[in-house]
Amino acid sequence: MGWDKGRYYTRSKKVNGRVVREYVGTGRVAELMAELDALERQQRVCDAATRKVERDDLAALAATVTAAFDRAELIARAALLAAGYRRHKRGEWRKRRERQNAG
Repeated sequence: MGWDKGRYYTRSKKVNGRVVREYVGTGRVAELMAELDALERQQRVCDAATRKVERDDLAALAATVTAAFDRAELIARAALLAAGYRRHKRGEWRKRRERQNAG
């Protein structure tokens, strides 16, 4: 996008996957279109920065939730082990059988 040799304003856009230059014009209309395009570019940059901040906030929240889940899982595992349960084939928790004395 820009002024070609300072005489007329063009902007680029994609059409069917190819970049095509669109002639906008000269004079005051072209200047206004250039300002409008610049404002739209600036808005896209601001929107991208906002989305990045939101993504970072969500990542921090996800890390907090994951840490809390890991602690809860550790406490549950300790409670089950203390109650006499075991993991069957690394899957479900089962109560250990009490051995019968043969004698």
